[in-house]
Amino acid sequence: MKSLSLLLAVALGLATAVSAGPAVIECWFVEDTSGKGLAKRPGALLLRQGQGEPPPRPDLDPELYLNVHDPAGFLQAAFRRYPRDAPAPHCEMSRFVPLPASANWASGLTPARNCPRALDGAWLMVSMSSPVLSLSSLLRRQPEPQQEPVLITMATVVLTVLTHTPAPRVRLGQDALLDLSFAYMPPTSEAASSLAAGPPPFGLEWRRQHLGKGHLLLAATPGLNGQMPAAQEGAVAFAAWDDDEPWGPWTGNGTFWLPRVQPFQEGTYLATIHLPYLQGQVTLELAVYKPPKVSLMPATLAWAAPGEAPPELLCLVSHFYPPGGLEVEWELRGGPGGRSQKAEGQRWLSALRHHSDGSVSLSGHLQPPPVTTEQHGARYACRIHHPSLPASGRSAEVTLEVAGLSGPSLEDSIGLFLSAFLLLGLFKALGWAESRVRALTSILWKPPSSLAQASVVAPQNNTPSSVPTPSNLSPLSGWNAFFFFSTYTRENFFFFFFFFFFRQCYFLAQAAVQWPDLGSLQPLPPGFKQFFGFSLRSSWDYRHMPPHQRICVFLVETGFHHWPGWS
Repeated sequence: MKSLSLLLAVALGLATAVSAGPAVIECWFVEDTSGKGLAKRPGALLLRQGQGEPPPRPDLDPELYLNVHDPAGFLQAAFRRYPRDAPAPHCEMSRFVPLPASANWASGLTPARNCPRALDGAWLMVSMSSPVLSLSSLLRRQPEPQQEPVLITMATVVLTVLTHTPAPRVRLGQDALLDLSFAYMPPTSEAASSLAAGPPPFGLEWRRQHLGKGHLLLAATPGLNGQMPAAQEGAVAFAAWDDDEPWGPWTGNGTFWLPRVQPFQEGTYLATIHLPYLQGQVTLELAVYKPPKVSLMPATLAWAAPGEAPPELLCLVSHFYPPGGLEVEWELRGGPGGRSQKAEGQRWLSALRHHSDGSVSLSGHLQPPPVTTEQHGARYACRIHHPSLPASGRSAEVTLEVAGLSGPSLEDSIGLFLSAFLLLGLFKALGWAESRVRALTSILWKPPSSLAQASVVAPQNNTPSSVPTPSNLSPLSGWNAFFFFSTYTRENFFFFFFFFFFRQCYFLAQAAVQWPDLGSLQPLPPGFKQFFGFSLRSSWDYRHMPPHQRICVFLVETGFHHWPGWS
């Protein structure tokens, strides 16, 4: 039981150590050596120590081996949640001199231009950056290092400015939210008593660095009245203290919001917190991106006969940003052997095309070589690599079909079936139109006298015994209304045959050519025009013809002949 408790205590201790983050941060102390350039010396920040004395560091200058005391706990909390697999932060230390803010809009923070005596002493500015955070702290250190038992210098954290989004990536056209928080603790009781109870006024400044110059985007001094520059580009900041303790420590928020980010807005952003005679600044790198859309033409299928080259393939890469870093690769998947390989053929890229939203497009071209029957069913793929995409990239593919090696697809069969129904509906519509025309002609037209004399008296059921027809036209015996649909597939070509047989319907082309009598055509009454561009011959008595024969005549008159002079 005792051994189990010991193991549990060890496990808890290890978990605490892992979650507590690094105990020591290695830094470089950077200073100007009177015109000889910058000199660097190693240093270290001891954020946390276990039981006993601090670990000795004989390799360091005792003035640069700092035992950090953080009254607000802000700096230590930032590293307590530092991921274990994240790289160690890059840390630099430099000397700092308290001065009033130089900006006119921040002059209300320091009514007296001289720095108060309470801020005298040795100050260090510590700047840290990593993929996880960007941080700036002002430390006030003791004049002399501690001698016993380890040479180390005590330092107190006064101001810490922190962002957890040091390198935000924002999609083109979306809003950017840049995180910023800070904490402040007066360095001495004298400094705290010289101020009113509660958090002091502060200033917030956001700038974008471009071509070596800083462009002010937003400035604010919560709690102070004064003329402030107008915010640019629709920027908004949440500038406020989070608590109102009378004597500190205090934490605040200065998060920055930028709407509908455009390409010109990417770059380096500087966030500065101004306190009376103290300043802290962090740097953020804003990147704008938009992943590309990929499409391949001709879509779905590319046809080619054996020994012939397929059509040119066009890979359209559209609306992406940034323009650089794009790679276009061509692959042949599922070829001989079932493996994927680099596609052969001539390839090239088009010029960039710019769009109004700042994104760009281009197209990649591939002219494949002649195909073989073994490549039937293979797929040509266009794969895109871009910084905005995962490592695998994004691709589009088209299937290669070699003529003579495949049958009709399901889509083709469905299309043919629907086409048959459309044709059936067309002939139904023609039959309906014929009945309407027959009714109209019975009113507007009179039967020719020649046909009236030649007509045969019908039996009692009013059915004519015969209809005058040319002797050289023989009727077709067969089906009343038979529709035959046949599909013949060979060499990947489709032949569709539609046969329409009408019982005792005369051959239409011969009827149109050989019917000579146009003299008996009755003129239209005054005020009437030709109806729908077709005409009916008056040499037949339409009132006494069987319906199936009238359909044939109607087809001849409407669809298969154009009479000269009629429109």
